[in-house]
Formats: sequence, structure tokens, C-alpha cells
Amino acid sequence: MSKKVLEEAEPKPRVAIKRLEEFLRSQVVGQKKLIHRLLVGLLADGHLLVEGAPGLAKTRAINALAKGIKADFHRVQFTPDLLPADLTGSDVYRPETGKFEFIRGPIFHNLILADEVNRAPAKVQSALLEAMAEHQVTVGGSSYRLPTLFLVMATQNPIEQEGTYPLPEAQLDRFLLHVEVDYPDREASRDILKITRDEALDSLGESGEKKIKPLTQATIFAARREILEMYVADSVEEYILQLVEATRTPGLYGDDLQRWVRWGASPRGAIGLERAARAVAWLLGRDYVTPEDVQSIAPDVLRHRVLLDYAAEAEGNTSGGLVAELLNRVPAP
Repeated sequence: MSKKVLEEAEPKPRVAIKRLEEFLRSQVVGQKKLIHRLLVGLLADGHLLVEGAPGLAKTRAINALAKGIKADFHRVQFTPDLLPADLTGSDVYRPETGKFEFIRGPIFHNLILADEVNRAPAKVQSALLEAMAEHQVTVGGSSYRLPTLFLVMATQNPIEQEGTYPLPEAQLDRFLLHVEVDYPDREASRDILKITRDEALDSLGESGEKKIKPLTQATIFAARREILEMYVADSVEEYILQLVEATRTPGLYGDDLQRWVRWGASPRGAIGLERAARAVAWLLGRDYVTPEDVQSIAPDVLRHRVLLDYAAEAEGNTSGGLVAELLNRVPAP
């Protein structure tokens, strides 16, 4: 096969990701932010915690992403009676051989939807978050590597809190992004009605479904390499570090913020902010990162990594509000 044919079969990463983004927007209407953050997570090799009311296309979004990539996808409904083995797999005894055999669980897929992650008990959450952090699971004293392409999108419902097990702050730090999704506007809702009607017709045999040639995993890895090789000026890197440092010592930027924070973002927060800002810049077609890229993604990277003081919470303050205030006060280069 000639080099020209290979190039046609495997488009450049930017072209391929642009097609994927257009496909996602055709499938998920009214949630541009969610689509963008999914792509940022995919390109920055990070995981997402998505919070929003039911029916806001959270599940549909990652389903569409799975259709656009040559990768395995699995949805896990988290419930109070879920066991760690239901997620990771377990050793099963085979009488015919007299040995135990490890049967892999759903965590061994490329794309995982952990639906309503806060409904599962702590042991199950820990099994998931260990897999996210280490890219492996340990069962019966043996460790098993997860796929190289591995992305978890966990969802939680902010409305129903009865019977839930909130994720501890230390475990929330494992997520690259905490994305809050809201209702679509009226025009987007009208488009949603049309799409669902077309899909109903498609199920009756009148196909009008939009399709995409799935991206190979090699294309995703090539895009990640380009992103890691992007130029980040020393001043922008210093700005990232200052923002993260400000979440720990907000009093340096105003006496009114002094007593807001109990714990600030960890070094993992700085790493995540830099990686996510790179992905944002790359999606915009640039080969360098600007302070605006950092500012646009900082709320979703930092809000779940900041633990407010009880008094600040009692006054109605939020970690997202603190991050927004710091973005206003920390001088950009």
C-alpha cells in the first residue's frame, strides 16, 4: 500500500478529531460544553466527573464518543448492592483444571460510563478510582493492566442525595475534570425533538442516522503526542502554578478569602491544569498555550480539588466561586 493511500486512510490527528467533534455535536445537541470537555479528557488522558440533572444527555454523549472511536465501551450502573468484583472481575475456580482463573470485569473496556457513581458504597468507588489512578486492578494478590486507552466518565445526580455515598475529596482528586451540565435552551430543545423523531424513524427501517468512520486508537495517541510537544511559555507555566498555589493560600489575594479554604489543590491539580490547557489550545488549532486557555478550563480542573471551610460553606460560598474569584485576582501574564 502506498504512502498516499495510508495518509488517506489515517487523516492527520487534528482533522480526525475535528470530524469526531462535528459528529458528537450532531448526536448531542445543546451540550457543547460537555462535548468539549469529553474531548479534552480524551486528549489529556484524564477522567471526568459529570454532574447534572437526569435527561441532560450525559449517557448519550459518551455513547456517541464510543461510536466515533475504535474502542470497547461499557456502561456500569452503580447501585448500593454493587460489589468490587462486579466491576473488576474475580478469580473463579475451575474444577477441570484444579486452578483459579481470573475473569475480567467491565472495567477492562476502553471507555467506561460509571453511572450514578455516588450510589455505590465506598469499596466499589475505591476499586474504580484505583483503576483510574494506576491503570490496573489487583485481585487476589495479582495485578492486571487495563487498556492503554482508558477513560472513565462518572456521573452523579445533584438532585437525589438520599441513599448516596458522596465521593471523598481525596478520591475526587483522581478526576481531571468536574463538569457541571445545565439544561439546553429552547432552540436546542427543538433540535433534540427532531433528532429523537428521526431516530425513531430509523428504528422502523427508514435510516437517516449520521455515521462516522471510527478513529483508530493510534490517531488518539498521535494527537496526545502532539499535545505533549506543544510550547508552553515559562510565564504561562508560572501562571498555572500561581493559580494552584492561590487555592492553598487565597489570603494572599484578599483578606476576605483568608478563611475560605481548608485544603487547596494538590500538585496533581497543577499537572491536570497544564495538560487540560494544552488540549484546549490544540482543539483551537494552536501549537502554543495562552493564559486564556488556562482560564477557560481552570474552573472544571480545580473546583473539585478545593475543600472549603465550614464557615465559608455556611455563608453560601462554593469552591467554584472561589476559583472564579481567584481567576479575577491572580494576575495573568
